[in-house]
Amino acid sequence: MSEQEPNKSNARVFIEGVFKAEEESAASLGTHKLNKYADIAIRMFHTGVLTPKEMLLPSIGQFATKMLTGLQVYKTMYYVDVLQIDMAYVTIILALISLYDVLNNPLMGMIYDRTRTRFGKARPYIFFTALPYYLTEVVLFSGASFLGQSSVNSQKKIIFLFVMLFLEETFSTIYTIPKNNMTTLQTPNPGDRIKVGLFQTYIGEPGSQLVYMIFLPLMELNNKGYIQLPLAHVFMIFSIICSTIGCFGNIAMAIGCKERIILQPDPAPISKTVFYVLKNKYAMRNFLANFAVGWWADGGYSWDVVTQQEIFGGSIPSFIAYLPYNVTDMPSVALIPKFQKFFKGNNRNALIALRFWDIICAAGLMVGLPFVEKRWVMVGIYALFYGLNGLNNGPANVFEAEVNREITDYTEYMTGERPDGTINLLTDLIGKVTKPLNALLTIKLFNWTDYDPTIPKLPWSQGSKLVYQKVWFLFNGITLLPRIIRVIPYFFYDLVGDKREKMYVELNERRAMLAQEHNQAYAEIEKLAEELEKDEHPDPDPAPTAE
Repeated sequence: MSEQEPNKSNARVFIEGVFKAEEESAASLGTHKLNKYADIAIRMFHTGVLTPKEMLLPSIGQFATKMLTGLQVYKTMYYVDVLQIDMAYVTIILALISLYDVLNNPLMGMIYDRTRTRFGKARPYIFFTALPYYLTEVVLFSGASFLGQSSVNSQKKIIFLFVMLFLEETFSTIYTIPKNNMTTLQTPNPGDRIKVGLFQTYIGEPGSQLVYMIFLPLMELNNKGYIQLPLAHVFMIFSIICSTIGCFGNIAMAIGCKERIILQPDPAPISKTVFYVLKNKYAMRNFLANFAVGWWADGGYSWDVVTQQEIFGGSIPSFIAYLPYNVTDMPSVALIPKFQKFFKGNNRNALIALRFWDIICAAGLMVGLPFVEKRWVMVGIYALFYGLNGLNNGPANVFEAEVNREITDYTEYMTGERPDGTINLLTDLIGKVTKPLNALLTIKLFNWTDYDPTIPKLPWSQGSKLVYQKVWFLFNGITLLPRIIRVIPYFFYDLVGDKREKMYVELNERRAMLAQEHNQAYAEIEKLAEELEKDEHPDPDPAPTAE
């Protein structure tokens, strides 16, 4: 045998060790060990177990999340216009927070993946961290109200913003990782999970729309001097409402929803789980696509607000521009069964079609560039293409969420683990490499627009067609390339049809096996504990019988 052959053999062994399934995973155990659990596994895959309450409670939390997301759309405007901190300082602070995120996310991921309690894996975190997370949001968006009218770029405001974003990132990580994985832990039945997604879309989506419908008219009335309600107070009021609903909704979910997925009792070492992304080809492809566009930026400012107030010309034209989207958004959930039937349960094909639908709508919006000074033409173009985009929201949210859950489940299938947090250690760490480029591009693009945020946001207040063309591009067109790149991995996604069902049957067989083994071990320990307790505390003497 030549010297080269052993080298090839060693390389092959290494590659197989990195990319092949773990020995005790569902993918490797084999039918001889799993077949006796086949009946229960098939029932787990095809039978729904969630109660109406367990479908409703996550949706209440999602409503609050969407409200807060709607408010955070305007966060950069809040930092720059309300707190009066220069965009360059804001970008530097955000870059520093992202560096902290490099340590924060993986650390929480490792802790979360090793959590095993009698209340579950995710529920304790959601229960105990919802309050501090939402309280941080209230303080952050109330800062401009209690800090007073200090000078632009005042030191105390810069320090306040940094500290609050640091706390927000900390509590957000502790709270968000478990919350995002809660639905996957609730049920092994895909039908259940799609129903939860439908509820979350139907109930959650109006949360952000409610913020948009109230916030923009208030801002316009302030800018035109019709009312005297400072934006600082508007941000504070909205943050209090969002956070109150979010806190109670998510605590109720933690109390009222069960975790039914049986997990590996003893997690694998971190040194292994951090590389489990390499055993999941679907997750790896998505990571590479996201990494390829991770440096992309849109200038970081609230270009939607600029468009609504200055290009569309205020709340009434903006209401008309958004009306088709708002009208089609909620009824779009009715298309979910139609998409399921048309694509014959193939979530991959449905997701690709919906992603291209979004890309076509985004490209269509670029038709408006030559007409940016014609208010009603721009309103009509936006109403048409954004309305068409809203028509697919329900199916897009549900199918994308389910495909992402399938990818997560594939990690468990290949490794026997659910390293939902630890697996981000590798992806987040490499992803942060692009953050400095993202920050530099944000500053460069903001300067490129020549937009002056100190000028009140009134119709055509910048007085330049070129400025507003750049604004329109950064608002609607710059995401086209990332959208196209991110859809590419799904053309190689083959976890469909029989392969998908086979994975879930074998995965649920292994879960059933773990449940039996775990319950048997627990019963034996409990029995032993009772016997020891009897030995330590013998029964008292029996009461004397009557003569």
